[in-house]
Amino acid sequence: MSFWGVSGDIMSGLLCLHVFVCCFSTALSFCPSQCTCVFHGRADGTGTRSVLCNDPDMSDIPVNVPVDTIKLRIEKTAVRRVPTEAFYYLVELRYLWITYNSITSVDAGSFYNLKVLHELRLDGNMISVFPWESLKEMPRLRTLDLHNNRLSAVPTEATPYLLNITYLDISSNKLTTLSSDLMDIWPPFNGVPVSSNASQKVVLGLQDNPWFCDCKISKLIEISKMADTPVVLMDLFLTCAAPEHLAGVLFQRAELENCVKPSVMTSATKIMSPLGSNVLLRCDATGSPTPKLYWTKSDGSPVNNTVQESPGEGIKWSIMSLHGIQYKDAGNYSCKAKNVAGTAEATISLSVAGTVSTTTPPLRPGGGTGPTGQFMTLTPPTGNSKSPFMMTTVFPRLSTTLSAVQRQLSSVSSKGSLKQIKNQQGGNGKKLAADEKSKKNDVSRPIKDLQIMEETADSAVLLWTAGGLLNDAPLTVVYSPYGDDDTKRTMETSAGSGKVLLDGLSPGMRYSVCLVAKGSPAGKDPCIDFYTEDGEQNQLFFIISGIACALVLPLIALLIYKILALYCKGQNTALNEDELQKESYVKFETISMKQRTLNSHPTELWARRPTNESERLLLCSRSSIDSQMTYKSDGSRSEYLC
Repeated sequence: MSFWGVSGDIMSGLLCLHVFVCCFSTALSFCPSQCTCVFHGRADGTGTRSVLCNDPDMSDIPVNVPVDTIKLRIEKTAVRRVPTEAFYYLVELRYLWITYNSITSVDAGSFYNLKVLHELRLDGNMISVFPWESLKEMPRLRTLDLHNNRLSAVPTEATPYLLNITYLDISSNKLTTLSSDLMDIWPPFNGVPVSSNASQKVVLGLQDNPWFCDCKISKLIEISKMADTPVVLMDLFLTCAAPEHLAGVLFQRAELENCVKPSVMTSATKIMSPLGSNVLLRCDATGSPTPKLYWTKSDGSPVNNTVQESPGEGIKWSIMSLHGIQYKDAGNYSCKAKNVAGTAEATISLSVAGTVSTTTPPLRPGGGTGPTGQFMTLTPPTGNSKSPFMMTTVFPRLSTTLSAVQRQLSSVSSKGSLKQIKNQQGGNGKKLAADEKSKKNDVSRPIKDLQIMEETADSAVLLWTAGGLLNDAPLTVVYSPYGDDDTKRTMETSAGSGKVLLDGLSPGMRYSVCLVAKGSPAGKDPCIDFYTEDGEQNQLFFIISGIACALVLPLIALLIYKILALYCKGQNTALNEDELQKESYVKFETISMKQRTLNSHPTELWARRPTNESERLLLCSRSSIDSQMTYKSDGSRSEYLC
């Protein structure tokens, strides 16, 4: 090949490359006719491109936007719909603002291939239904603004797509409630430790919505009442629009009715059972609305072999059954209760002890086999295992149905009002978790009818019946706080005494007490659990009683004083009337002229009259001395006009 031929080929290649670069540069810099494109360059030759489309006559999303656009703003146009894959070629787009248009419809695939989009704003439109599943196409999205639209609900299905959103504005819509599951993705309900780091803050815009304040938004109301929380509300003064008695009331002052968080209690916290045995685990829950119960293993996997029942409003219990347990069944089992007001959880730890091997039953003398049954030999583990040593024993065939257990447990469940549920969540609620270990009614047991009587804040009386023991047989009473084997206390007594006083107890605690007879098999000692009374409640009762007495006794004393004063006043009035009658009547005496005789001496001319006659004269109309007529003769009497 000649030199000129090679040179011609090289020149042709360079010319094609130049044409391609020119065409590509033209494509990059091309801007839609109804938009404005701005390139923000840097000194090193790089830069970012932003596009603004705000022509009022624009009715469709532009399709020829430069591919290197970082920020696209479509504002105040006549666009009504965002079609499928409208921005699929804008692989470098980080900010997409489609604000204050007339958009009513957004397709599920509208945001396809926007892998690096960080901010999406659709405020000021007329969107009534938003395709929440489209958010999965934007894994780096952190800001979602749907302010001032017509959204009436945020479905529960949207919850997984909002996990990474740190700024969510759904204010000025038509929302009346929020899903409880949606609130669970934000602290403090998501279980993540609260941190003061500002980068972990979540900003929520929820104002200007007609909220219906009931238990469904109790978590939102709880957040509004928190002083320090990673969730920041744009407007702290959220108000209720309904029901009528809460209309216009601030969230911080709203008191919801029939809304109680769940409370979970289990029959035991630690259980050790032999290999191959059957185990029943029970938990009870209270709350309003009635909570749902479900069991999970330590790895989070659900457990399906459960039975649950609700004997009354706000009460629910559940039983999980494990048949023929193996070593793989050991671990922690969690019973979780959930309602719209919150969640609660309790854990039971199950341990499996010993090994199992099947043996042949002994032959009868007649050649037949022994009683039909399942014979298992429990042997101690070899090596340096710390598993407890289990004695060789024979377990009879166990036939237990969950339906029978269900009927037995439901018979002891009690119905209560919602107010009683709230009260029982304090100290009295602990008795719902009383130990429900099975008590075999075997007459061969030396101690029977073990029970606790007369519980007080610091003492209790243990009663029992000595079945197969002599009255003077020694017994050891072992008691300690439940689950605390390091603080066990013992007492020595005899089987015939039938009772013993347990003192020195702490108020409001659960205790375990066992009776140990000398020579009894290990693990066969009868035990019972009980609770002591809450001393604080008794102290509060005495304080209230003292205050009541201090207020009532002075009133009683005053009432008695008033009664005695009135009685004494009545007696004094009767006496005064008698004295007045006696002392107010004055005895008057009158004098009159003596009768004159011929031989009388005129030295005494006047004579005193008798008192009764003087009184009669006093009452006469002419009883004075002037009313007497002068004597007519020596033997005449005085005359009166009475």
